[in-house]
Amino acid sequence: QVQLVESGGGLVQAGGSLRLSCVASGRTFSSYGMGWFRQAPGKEREVVAAISWSTRSTYYGESVKGRFTISRDNAKNTVYLQMNSLKPEDTAVYYCAAERSGSTRYKLQPTSYDYWGQGTQVTVSS
Repeated sequence: QVQLVESGGGLVQAGGSLRLSCVASGRTFSSYGMGWFRQAPGKEREVVAAISWSTRSTYYGESVKGRFTISRDNAKNTVYLQMNSLKPEDTAVYYCAAERSGSTRYKLQPTSYDYWGQGTQVTVSS
């Protein structure tokens, strides 16, 4: 069993930055593909960014491309989401997720992930 704990959310003005962190329990973090998702009120959960276990494969949603960066530090069992140039439409609860397929390619569908964090709120004011 893997437990994921997100942190780093908060209230920020448009144009500002936040860095989300997700710490995973367990000794097999380096073998998991990781993803960041978000869900705004009344909307479906959407993938923001994803990274394969090998870090050779990353994905960014069109709405965040060029502004957000996903990275991981396997020594710290942590995946990060650096968010720059934030916009009010980035407001949502952000979740990290882990999948254990061993694939060298990132996963985009929430149903592909096996473990989820509790979420952290990001609010961007205009």
